[in-house]
Amino acid sequence: MTIVLLLSLLVVTLLMGIPVAFSLGGIGLAMLLYGGFSPIMAPMAIYSSFDSFILLSVPLFLMMSNILLQGGVGRDLFRAVQSWVGHWPGGLGIATIASCTIFSAISGSSVATAATIGSIAINEMTERGYNRPFVYGLIAAGGTLGILIPPSIPMIVYGVITEESIVDLFLAGIVPGLLMASGFILYCLFYARYSKDYIASAKATNAERKSATLRALPTIFLATIIIGGIYTGIFTPTESAGVGVTVSLAIVILMRTFSVEKFKAAAMNTMKHTVTIFLIIAGAKVFSKAITLYQIPQDISMLVSENISEVGLFIAAVCFILLIMGFFLESVSMLLIMMPVLYPSLGLLGIDPIWFAIIFVIMIECALITPPVGLNLFVIQSVSGGRSSEIIKGVWPFIVIMLLCLLLVYFFPGIALYVPFNF
Repeated sequence: MTIVLLLSLLVVTLLMGIPVAFSLGGIGLAMLLYGGFSPIMAPMAIYSSFDSFILLSVPLFLMMSNILLQGGVGRDLFRAVQSWVGHWPGGLGIATIASCTIFSAISGSSVATAATIGSIAINEMTERGYNRPFVYGLIAAGGTLGILIPPSIPMIVYGVITEESIVDLFLAGIVPGLLMASGFILYCLFYARYSKDYIASAKATNAERKSATLRALPTIFLATIIIGGIYTGIFTPTESAGVGVTVSLAIVILMRTFSVEKFKAAAMNTMKHTVTIFLIIAGAKVFSKAITLYQIPQDISMLVSENISEVGLFIAAVCFILLIMGFFLESVSMLLIMMPVLYPSLGLLGIDPIWFAIIFVIMIECALITPPVGLNLFVIQSVSGGRSSEIIKGVWPFIVIMLLCLLLVYFFPGIALYVPFNF
């Protein structure tokens, strides 16, 4: 009864338009007071939530992605990939997904990936006969790769909550991320084959390829430093984020695509997103402390152990709940609300937390592009100026592809676990 009342109260506050951070924090504080617990536990819980070195990587990765966004680095990356594959059937779509994949390996942010690549690719693709819903859906979905392909901000938050290895989480996201990108590319090929409006692009000359590739090399160099540094143990994820900020700043300055005004804009955007994320973390920590004192996670674990004995049924229930929550919550909020409740049940069912993280993140990716409040839908609408109905129409095929990838990860856990266990 307590669980139902708590969830109902949370839904009501969110539907009233109260920000997620204040809904979680307010309900958590009210639970502490109602239960006779000291309200001092609230600030203590908030303090403990930020007493983590790994969380420093969040604003640093955000700063790096904003520097690259303001410096126009994504444009050079897209041009380089386009020069090599643009003449293939569906070439511009393939170039878009490939660019999203590479940029995801730098930024760790779905919003930055969608905004950066979308600002370049939308006009290119629509001019070549790709219909707008397909273009909008492709870029919205391509942007979600930013939270699956490492470095990933939601995976950092997941690691902080569960105390799992951030490096193992990053490694686990590589193959599923590439698998999903491949699914998107196959759909682009299918679209080009059967679309009547598609116009093939001319093949780039060797000189054009050389010029475009040289301009994109610094971006590829940056991705290599970040990913290579983390996986070889040279950097911790936090240190790699600091190195990434430094190198990205050097790149945009040397390429003469940066200015003081753009640096201020990058810093301001970073501050806004960091404050938003950290407020949600603070509110969720108070909420988590309260539900722990009320023994709600333990009750749910007992409920699961008594009524759900199959991993498949548990995963199906979690995915269904996340799909519904995705209609009105963004990714970090879902992660911070659900994981403190779900994590104790993983051990009871023998579920690997690393594998479960990939399942969870794929569902979060779906939430980023599910209407009515999928965050990437708003990003694409802002970048393109398109109608929301066109964007919503275009994302559904990609949601299906994501769910197919989720099924593959479920039935073949090695897709996620082979790299971290054998690296």
